Amino acid sequence: MAKPEFEFTPASSVEFTPCNPPIEGLSEAVLARDDSNDSVTRILKFEPGTDTSPNGVLAHDFWEEVFIFEGSFTDLRLNKTFKAGDWATRPPGMKHGPWLSESGAKMFEVRYYQNSGN
Repeated sequence: MAKPEFEFTPASSVEFTPCNPPIEGLSEAVLARDDSNDSVTRILKFEPGTDTSPNGVLAHDFWEEVFIFEGSFTDLRLNKTFKAGDWATRPPGMKHGPWLSESGAKMFEVRYYQNSGN
């Protein structure tokens, strides 16, 4: 099934749940998911003090587009801080993280797979 159809809906109506794998202080509000291919649209929330170091550096097999709309976090591998208004597009295999958010942050994220040849 494709992602569900929604007209404008308050983001506050979607509950934040722990991420998988769980990291203390990191949660997600899944706005839409396509269970047939695991494409996801979500809000990722970092509570103040969240450190994703236990997950190490990430790389995955899907595209990821992210936009920080609140707060900031530091990429510990790059030793660089990103803040509200910053965005990234990550193709499959791109390394990123881990992060530390001293004051907390929220990020809008879209994950999707692209068929080869498209």
